[in-house]
Amino acid sequence: MTHVEPGFWTGVADVVAAVCLLLGAFLTFSAGVGVLRFENLLARMHAVTKPQVLGLILLLAGVALRLRSGAALTLLGLVVVFQLLTSPVAAHMVGRAGFRTGKVRSQDLDVDDLSGSGR
Repeated sequence: MTHVEPGFWTGVADVVAAVCLLLGAFLTFSAGVGVLRFENLLARMHAVTKPQVLGLILLLAGVALRLRSGAALTLLGLVVVFQLLTSPVAAHMVGRAGFRTGKVRSQDLDVDDLSGSGR
């Protein structure tokens, strides 16, 4: 059986943290590009909510791996939970407000449950 030095696992954690930070930054950046590039409200909302949430989780996982502290891990875990709870609600409210103000075109919808026409 080979002996692995304690510093080895620290190095592995640092590499995994760096990968998480880079992937999280890329996903968050791609969410910003999606907001600028997509043409309608629904596509922009999709571009913001999906990669941004995963990007934030990866960034926080990288920070947690780098800090290696119980208190920091607890706080970062709470941030992830609150992000996962609030992001769908916020996207729903923005979509509903966009629909009510006429920013969502009816041809962009497969099913229109809000107008009562049931298209």
